[in-house]
Amino acid sequence: MDNKNYTTSFEVDQTPSEVFAAVLKPQEWWSDLIVGSTAKVGDIFDYEYQDIHKTKIKVIEVVQDQKVVWEVLENFFNFTKDKSEWVGNKMIFEITKEGDKTKLTFTQQGLVPEYECFEVCNTPWTSYINGSLKKLIETGEGLVSKKDEINGETKEIRDEMMKDDKNDFVTSILVDQSPEEVFKAIINPRGWWSRGIQGDTENLNDEFIFEVKGIHHSEHKLIEVIPNNKIVWLTTKSNLSFTEDKSEWTNTEIIFEISKEGEKTKLTFTHKGLVPAFECYGACSTSWSGYIKGSLYNLITTGKGTPNMEGIE
Repeated sequence: MDNKNYTTSFEVDQTPSEVFAAVLKPQEWWSDLIVGSTAKVGDIFDYEYQDIHKTKIKVIEVVQDQKVVWEVLENFFNFTKDKSEWVGNKMIFEITKEGDKTKLTFTQQGLVPEYECFEVCNTPWTSYINGSLKKLIETGEGLVSKKDEINGETKEIRDEMMKDDKNDFVTSILVDQSPEEVFKAIINPRGWWSRGIQGDTENLNDEFIFEVKGIHHSEHKLIEVIPNNKIVWLTTKSNLSFTEDKSEWTNTEIIFEISKEGEKTKLTFTHKGLVPAFECYGACSTSWSGYIKGSLYNLITTGKGTPNMEGIE
């Protein structure tokens, strides 16, 4: 995998023109807080996620219904030694016909495994591309939270809350599927978190291991299981290679709460103990957002998630 740029793709029934039009509107599939123009060569826009990630991007190539290329002019991560890792990278959207389908291939040229942010960055991209952008193309509505809402709170209120280090990371999704279907997907983390998970993941007192080699090792125990309603994992052991305190996740709880919201089902995800005071908060909250709003959402709604494909050798 060394020296390989991050890439992902999907196919849809819509036309190349419809796919192209959606790509040009990242405010509707990446973030509604994007500032600037995004449709023509020479356009420049800014993306910002809290104080975790800020980037300035220029549109450098636009080929009608075929290709869009962005170049990263400026970048800041608060969780990497090299804060500017993305600078000079190109985000390439290529649109082709595959029989009766239209294929979109996304490549971030320069986002390679040698990057400290590689694992952290590719998970959200998979969520944004295979989840939000695909949904925008197919339904006309992406998975962007309006005004960057978290649990109904506006960005301004959220930012104030984030000053309190007791604030656990929380995110949620709404789906058309039943609580039973949501519950079934959650207890299959190999289908949405990592193919390499070892152990049992369905019943009370089951224990399992998640690992990304050289980056993250954590061991979990199911301490509460209420069918179609609630699941709680206790992290009994953790080792994060990129934090000073390697055991930051140890004794934290990962909570999945399922409820009915009218005709829809709501899943509220809380990592209890993952707070802004943690060194890993930025990287870990970004990854969780990708897994929950992208991979788990896709598993529930389409039957196919986008889990980390790295196994434990």
